Amino acid sequence: MFRKILVANRGEIACRVMRTAHRLGYSTVAVFSDADAAAPHVAMADEAVRIGPPPAAQSYLNIEALLDAARRTRADAVHPGYGFLSERADFARACAEAGLVFIGPPPEAIAAMGDKAAAKRRMREAGVPCAPGYLGEGPSEELSEEPGDERLLAEARRLGPPLLVKAVAGGGGRGMRLLRDARDMAELPAALAGARREAQSAFGRGTLMLERLIEGGRHIEIQVFADAHGNAVHLGERDCTAQRRRQKVIEEAPSPVVSPAMREAMGRDAVAAALAVGYRGAGT
Repeated sequence: MFRKILVANRGEIACRVMRTAHRLGYSTVAVFSDADAAAPHVAMADEAVRIGPPPAAQSYLNIEALLDAARRTRADAVHPGYGFLSERADFARACAEAGLVFIGPPPEAIAAMGDKAAAKRRMREAGVPCAPGYLGEGPSEELSEEPGDERLLAEARRLGPPLLVKAVAGGGGRGMRLLRDARDMAELPAALAGARREAQSAFGRGTLMLERLIEGGRHIEIQVFADAHGNAVHLGERDCTAQRRRQKVIEEAPSPVVSPAMREAMGRDAVAAALAVGYRGAGT
């Protein structure tokens, strides 16, 4: 049980969390950098704590500053919102070690899904359909071994175009290269180098994987909810195909192309995916 929630975020997402928390009877704590001292989420909260200067690395990404804010205000729960530390297993773990309820998935689930290659291995084991590709495993390789360029080149040629080179960490299209045809495949070494460099800069990790591109596919997300007792349900889909630079522009629910039978099958797979990693809370 908890009574006071520190929202480790800013802006509209922090306001949304606080509105819901107040409606449910919880008190809230806002955190802010010097740049956000007069922001709406600060005014909306019951209490507010400064956590550092404007750079996010020194404020909203500063785990110790956030935990100190929780201690000072006697908050007993933390909601990460999205972005920032919401997908950092070390933050969820640090909250638990500090005696705080982390309103989100357990650190083990975050870690399992934070690495695309490891996540796909889990999904394959759980019977969830996955696009063909190369995740770094091989007859003579340990799963933890990072594939070198020679192996990636060989596997890319085996798979053939259209092909995606993807960073195993992060998202948003960073560390990704698209190879549509044989002409693009000739530039494969440069694509690997560019994707690795971008991923290292954005996520601090340059490990890559390969995945067959599904031509003309649609980006469909399934909303799942899981509790702490091994139960999970899905609440249907949203179609996020309308994107610009791999960032969503429009989300449509329900999707205009998903039939009832497809919705049932995709929902069943989404629930299996959540259960396979011991997920808890809301996710997609």
